This record gives sequence, C-alpha cells and structure tokens, in this order.
Amino acid sequence: MKRILQVLSAFILVASLQAVSAGAETRAPQSTPELKQALTSSKKTIVFFMNPTGKPCGAQNEVLQKLSKDRKKNFNIAYANATKAEDQKAFYDYGVRSMPSLVLVDSKGNISKVFPPGIQSYETLSQALDSTK
Repeated sequence: MKRILQVLSAFILVASLQAVSAGAETRAPQSTPELKQALTSSKKTIVFFMNPTGKPCGAQNEVLQKLSKDRKKNFNIAYANATKAEDQKAFYDYGVRSMPSLVLVDSKGNISKVFPPGIQSYETLSQALDSTK
C-alpha cells in the first residue's frame, strides 16, 4: 500500500510539472492561512516545504533569506512545516513527499515552477524569479 501511494504521489507531481511546463495555468492551493495570505498579495511567492530540524532545510532557508534580503523582499516566502498538523494539507495538495521542496507561484497565484526536491542554489532561484511574472 505504501508503495502504491509513493507511485501515485510521483505520478501527480509529474503531471503537475508537465502542466506547468506546457504553459497551463494551475492555481496554487491556499491550504493554510499563511499560504492564503502570501498567495493573495500580488507578489511572487516561493512555497517552502520544510522540516525545521533538518539540516538540508536549514541550508535552503539560509539561501532563501539571503535572496529575500538581496531583493529587498520583493517576493514572499510561505512556509509549510512538516511538524505542524495544520500544514499537512498543503503537503498533500501540492504532492510534496520529499524535503526540502520549493514551488514558485507567480503574482497571479498560478504555479509557475515546481523545483525538484533538494537544496536549490541562489542562482537557480534568482533566475526562476526573474523569468516569472
């Protein structure tokens, strides 16, 4: 059963990636109050799926904080925390099963890019922000 759920999750993530890369507008789920606030602000948003005690997530957060500071906070960072019960729906809605994971949402609330799980570099995130409306 666990294997079936893993395969199904991977299928959903691949389908989302294909829809985004094909130019289809996919509305970003507003699964938590923090996501709802960030996604309705008319700013680009990076949704960060994280475990606050994980070292890779800590490293990714440092990259995000530096990027936010350098760009004078012209985009939002919305956190979905694996240790908070109220954030679990966001993990399911976005199909996230590995951390750290990032999703870039454009200023209109549509998913623009789903990054592969793992730490994304400052340069990668900067380029993605620059290429998103």
